[in-house]
Amino acid sequence: MKHKTFIVACNAGVATSQTIASKIQGLLNEKGIDNVSVEAVDIKSLDMYLRNASAYIAVITPDKDYDLPVINGLSFLTGTNQEEELNKLIKIAIEK
Repeated sequence: MKHKTFIVACNAGVATSQTIASKIQGLLNEKGIDNVSVEAVDIKSLDMYLRNASAYIAVITPDKDYDLPVINGLSFLTGTNQEEELNKLIKIAIEK
């Protein structure tokens, strides 16, 4: 499978986005999805990182449209709809 990159962004790219990125990476690894890296970045750098990304995991609702899937990152903090959002990421990860 082709390597994919998922980007998580929050204000500073440190606390919330790191927590979500780590959780998602662990969940994907548990499912045997090893062709994905999940990176946490600050919101100011988002556009630069999304150029080569396969999905954007949003902590803050984006104020513009991106030409890639946007996943609800808060689901991984709260647990609400987490499985649904994880399944979206898995589908993206296994696409050719």
